[in-house]
Amino acid sequence: MMSFEEMLRLVYGQLNGWARAIVRHLPNLAVAVLVILLFGLLARLVRSFVVRALGRVSDNPGLVTLSGTIAVLVVDAAGLFVALGVLGLDKTVTSLLAGAGVIALAVGFAFQDLTTNFISGTFIALQRPIQVGDVVETNGFTGKVIEIKLRSVVLNNGQGQEIEIPSKDVFQNPLTNFSRTGQRRIEVSGGVSYLDELEKAQKVAMKAIRSLSFTLKNPPVEMHYRGFTIDHVQFVVWFWIDPVRTNATHAQSEAVKALKRAFDEADLLMMFPPHTFDLKKRKQEEREPKPPAPPGEGA
Repeated sequence: MMSFEEMLRLVYGQLNGWARAIVRHLPNLAVAVLVILLFGLLARLVRSFVVRALGRVSDNPGLVTLSGTIAVLVVDAAGLFVALGVLGLDKTVTSLLAGAGVIALAVGFAFQDLTTNFISGTFIALQRPIQVGDVVETNGFTGKVIEIKLRSVVLNNGQGQEIEIPSKDVFQNPLTNFSRTGQRRIEVSGGVSYLDELEKAQKVAMKAIRSLSFTLKNPPVEMHYRGFTIDHVQFVVWFWIDPVRTNATHAQSEAVKALKRAFDEADLLMMFPPHTFDLKKRKQEEREPKPPAPPGEGA
């Protein structure tokens, strides 16, 4: 059995060995600490550069902040690995790298959808196919973009609801941006009676649409006749609006009212399908007095 004095000598020897090792490695330890401090300062400089650079090409604050944070983590991790190498802990560096790779692989499999959304959101923020304020149509939804996140895009559909669409769906599916050129074409169709002069109807319709405050002067208003039906000639009117300032549904509604009013004032008949039952006209005919029957009729 080991005596108390032997135990003391053993402990003293171990502590002495550690002390000698520490003294021997003090220069390396000082260099390692200095390396970590320098890399920490470098990380802050890199973060500042990344934030400024991305701020010029992206209006997504989430992407800018995340990129700055990733830059800091990467530089700090590099400083840590260099410091461990200075201390001669190369095996520790290898173990850390292997562990980081395994963790990254496991996280990637566990959060596939989340990772895909983040990557898609990053590409959307960098490529900028849409921006806040744009009127877009994607995945069956139409509305104004009110927020672009890394994970999703938020639309206001103009009906009092906000629609949040995952970034991967916006990135991978067709996207129509009505605001990219600053113009959107509105189409209104109708029919003119065969008894009316087509040139007159065309001039009246185009003048009525031009008079609307939201109609853009360039491209100009157009009206074209498309074909013949049983009782009228079909036409279509095209005009352009600024989709950011004017709602497309409102513009189309105002155009229909303007055309109806202009055709009434010009004594032009705007036709509708003959099988439509006009109850209002029927009631008016019933209220009008009927002419007396000719003598001898009904005898």
